[in-house]
Amino acid sequence: MSEGQLNDAYVKASQTRPSIARAYHFLLGEHEYYSVDQTFGQYFLQVLPGSERIATTNRRALERAVRDMAGEGVRQFIDFGCGLPTSENNVHEIARRHQPTASVVYLDNDPIVVAHADARLVTDERIAVMNADVRQPRLIGDSAEVERLINFDEPVGLIFGNVLAFVNDEENPTAVVQYWIERIASGSLVYISHFLSADNPQTSAAEEKLQGAFSRGRWRGDKEILRMLSGLDVLEPGLVPCVLWRNDEKSAAETTPWEQLIASVLARKP
Repeated sequence: MSEGQLNDAYVKASQTRPSIARAYHFLLGEHEYYSVDQTFGQYFLQVLPGSERIATTNRRALERAVRDMAGEGVRQFIDFGCGLPTSENNVHEIARRHQPTASVVYLDNDPIVVAHADARLVTDERIAVMNADVRQPRLIGDSAEVERLINFDEPVGLIFGNVLAFVNDEENPTAVVQYWIERIASGSLVYISHFLSADNPQTSAAEEKLQGAFSRGRWRGDKEILRMLSGLDVLEPGLVPCVLWRNDEKSAAETTPWEQLIASVLARKP
C-alpha cells in the first residue's frame, strides 16, 4: 500500500500533527516528513541541542546490533516500531550481508510509515511489513506474517530500537518484552535502545513535550531498562550510551552530554 492509497482525510490530518517516526527522520537528515514534523524536530534541537546526535547514534548502534546478531548466525528478525525506511542500511540489508536468506518482519503502528515501508522494503517473500502496535505482543505473535516468516524453534533477533521509550509505565513495557522472551528459543538475541534519564531540566522538558504531543515518551534509568531483559544474559559491553556501544571509533572521553542520553544493550536467551 502506498501513501497515495491511504484515506485522503487521514493523510491530510497527518500533515497537521507531528509523527514520532517522521520527526525522527528529520533528525536523521532523511527527507520523508511534513513541515509539522520539522517544526517539532526543531523544538527538540532547541531544548536538546544534541537531538540530531541522539537520533544518529541510536540508528548507528542499531545497525551494529543487526550486524552482530546476523554475524552470530541469527537468520530471522522482528523490528518493532521500525519507523520510516532509511536511504541505506535497513535491517534486512544489513542482515543479508551475513545471512543472505534472512527473514525480517517490520512493524509500526503509523499507517503512513507502513505504506512507505511496504513500498520500499518488501523486495521478496522473506520480508513483511505489518501495521501493528508493540504494546499488543500477542496479536503480533499470532499474526499470519509472523507465523509465515518466524520459526520460534530457532534463534530470533528482536529489535526494540527506542520504541519502548514510547510505551508508558502503566502500559508495562517490561511485560511486552517478557512476552517475547518467553516465546523465543535459546540462543535468541534481544536488542534494546532507550532514552537514558539524566534527571535534568532539559530531559524533563523533552519528556513533557513528547507526552503533550503523543501522550507517551519516557526517559528511564539503567535499572528500569535492564529489568525488561530479566532472564537473559546481558552481553558486553552492557548498557552503555549508543555512541559507545560496540563502536571502536569512539571513547567515553569523547562523548558529549547529549550522546549519553540514549543507551543500547544486547542480551541472549540462555
